[in-house]
Amino acid sequence: MRREKERASGRPLRSDAFIRQAMAAWGGSVWRLALAQTGSKEDAEDVYQDVFLRLAQSATEFSGQEHLKAWLLRVAVNRCHDVARLRSRRPSVPLDSMPFEPVDAGPLSPDEVRALWEAVGELSESKRIVIHLYYQEGYSGKEIAEVLGIEPSTVRTRLQRARAQLRTSLGGVDYDQCEPVQSDDGPSGATCPSAG
Repeated sequence: MRREKERASGRPLRSDAFIRQAMAAWGGSVWRLALAQTGSKEDAEDVYQDVFLRLAQSATEFSGQEHLKAWLLRVAVNRCHDVARLRSRRPSVPLDSMPFEPVDAGPLSPDEVRALWEAVGELSESKRIVIHLYYQEGYSGKEIAEVLGIEPSTVRTRLQRARAQLRTSLGGVDYDQCEPVQSDDGPSGATCPSAG
């Protein structure tokens, strides 16, 4: 009863320490997802703040850290959908004008990474989100299905279609097939299948 009254009054249900811990653990994931989905630093900041405000006011009991992370990403996805509905009312800053550092670029050069993420930015929202969750956040297809509330087969289909579209956009290069080149001094680049 007390929690219901606190939630109705808009007061936080969770401690500041809990929110700070969640932000430290999963804030980067929420931020990257929001930025990738909205394409706007300002909108991503709004989504980020809303997600953690909702966490502070939520009475949801979490079974573990992965459950918490999935909840945060689901709320972020929903909030990004809300922002997309309102997007036509104001212009956004293109992603290519902002610095972007992927978690792990692997053997790709900075130019290849930029081209790849520009191509990802051109995907439809439904394809872009599965690509982001799979490659940037490291979720499995099953976990993505749970976060998005869709069937695992739908995730596999979207990933397959997104990869095909990216392959076409990038001139036939399949970055999943790139292999690091080893020299005596360690990794020195990548060899990728050619476009033809």
